[in-house]
Amino acid sequence: MLFLLSIQICEGVGIIPPEASFWSSLPCRHGGGAGGAYPHSAVLDGAAAYRLRWGRRGSALAFRLEVRTRGYVGFGLSASGGMASADIVVGGVERGQPYLQDYFTDENRVLRKDPQQDYHLEYAMENSTHTILAFSRELHTCDANDKSITESTVRVIWAYHHKDMGEAGQNYHGLNRGTKSLRLLNPEKEEVSSASLPYFDLTNKDVPVPDKDTTYWCQMFKIPVQHEKHHVTKVEPLIQKGHENLVHHILLYQCSSNLNDSVLDYGHECYHPNMPDSFLTCETVIFAWAIGGEGFTYPPHVGLSIGTAADPQFVLMEVHYDNPSYTEGLIDNSGLRLIYTPVLRKYDAGVIEAGLWVSLFHNIPPGMPEFVSEGHCTLECLEEALGAERPAGIHVFAVLLHAHLAGRAIRMRHFHNGEEQKLLAYDDEFDFNFQEFQYLKEERTILPGDNLITECHYSTVDRIRMTWGGLSTRNEMCLSYLLYYPRINLTRCASIPDIMEQLQFIGVKEIYRPVRTWPFIIKSPKQYKNLSFMDAMNKFQWSRSKGLSYNELVLKLPVNVRCSKTDNAEWSIQGMTALPPEIERPYKTEPVICSSSSPLHCSLFLTLLFIVHVTASTIGNIGPFV
Repeated sequence: MLFLLSIQICEGVGIIPPEASFWSSLPCRHGGGAGGAYPHSAVLDGAAAYRLRWGRRGSALAFRLEVRTRGYVGFGLSASGGMASADIVVGGVERGQPYLQDYFTDENRVLRKDPQQDYHLEYAMENSTHTILAFSRELHTCDANDKSITESTVRVIWAYHHKDMGEAGQNYHGLNRGTKSLRLLNPEKEEVSSASLPYFDLTNKDVPVPDKDTTYWCQMFKIPVQHEKHHVTKVEPLIQKGHENLVHHILLYQCSSNLNDSVLDYGHECYHPNMPDSFLTCETVIFAWAIGGEGFTYPPHVGLSIGTAADPQFVLMEVHYDNPSYTEGLIDNSGLRLIYTPVLRKYDAGVIEAGLWVSLFHNIPPGMPEFVSEGHCTLECLEEALGAERPAGIHVFAVLLHAHLAGRAIRMRHFHNGEEQKLLAYDDEFDFNFQEFQYLKEERTILPGDNLITECHYSTVDRIRMTWGGLSTRNEMCLSYLLYYPRINLTRCASIPDIMEQLQFIGVKEIYRPVRTWPFIIKSPKQYKNLSFMDAMNKFQWSRSKGLSYNELVLKLPVNVRCSKTDNAEWSIQGMTALPPEIERPYKTEPVICSSSSPLHCSLFLTLLFIVHVTASTIGNIGPFV
């Protein structure tokens, strides 16, 4: 056994000899252990060769890369998920010396060294199989070549090579590259161990997925925990291996308590004319998961209540299958795992679906680089529901923002007494393939008379026909799912814009009444006579200027209020017409305070390195790569 005592002045970099690679304590380490310094982690590739760990440090973000290579390691942030206009850092250990360089690429993907070096190496190490790099960067650097790090989705790009950068110039990484969407500023969760807690699974059983673009499959389940109150503390997706891109989202609805076990016999395609009537009783969303998301853990003081008469006894699981390649012969067994405890928490969680009611009245013209839709959770609905059940307000702790393929950004705006508050949630880099609940840094109280607006930004530049609100991923949605406590009898707070004023924009004067067909038929003028309103909107000669004028009109139209309770009941405001509030458009983002970063310095300190000669098997058990 060899003991090496070294005294170091750490100016941001420490390098550890390969022999000591299994030690978890490293020079200039901030926080105790990988979990403390880097509370978040993700494997970026399918072979588990590239692991990213990260954590917030005030106005900076600290990263640690663990990569199965002895060559260079590349890491970056990209608006598109590709190499064009990306913010990149490349590092490694070459002949015992660490290196780290800040680069950027232009729109033609040409790699250039950044004159302002904003990534700062803290330590680097290499053993016989892996390279580890730890570095940090300010969230906002004042550098036009850097990408600001916000609470929005971040498309991380990664690459590595078996040789270092200096051995033969810029070695091309080949297939050792990829991209993954993450939220780098998700707040740290206070995890409660669930290893010993009971659970039950709600999974489909050999569902044949049709060879068509979009399928919604519904299956009824009975909650197995009965007669005694419990709290669900965590929900995990159980996605069949290989079906990660097939299963787009899963919704869990509470159904009528008047059902019996006969509804459990079979599943059926949702929203189908022959769908069982029992499915129509399932209106209350109690959980939502979407593609790219991981398991959801409730805060320590909140849980999803099961086991009492007021809790869900029968639930409907809706699985959205996205099969754009029309693959035949797919059989799926995906679902959800619910982990629960008899140790009750202080509050029961609830879910409110807010935004635009999914319908053809929501539409987006073709060829638009940006089009904004708004769904209103109106003050009239919140005044009535909260005033009756919770005058002191409810507390939102997480939000899921949901749109489809044309979605580019989503914001949830919050108004109190007519004054706009800080955004409740936002994602200015929305990724259709990465949708999960955002934990709020601070819980937000929603009071009677508040307004909530789900604001969705779309791009239809590659489309030549109208985009309609609907269930297919080629249709659109604009929804927010709010997780909150304490639970009240409000499940949906949404709106529908007036369709007739939309049609007047394209020159429609009259429709056939009474309405006997859907979509309804236009009577005049002559150029639209006997066309459905969908065909008329597609026939209209759209341009970007006309699309902008149409967008301005739609945002000012009266809306039909949707304000729903459980069991298909409604608050009295349901169906009434309301005017959207006078708000500032576009939303003015808060000014970003940027600062040119500087290396994180360590003070003079003693590092005691125990370089221990042990057997290879022992090193394998202790090593940092798992």
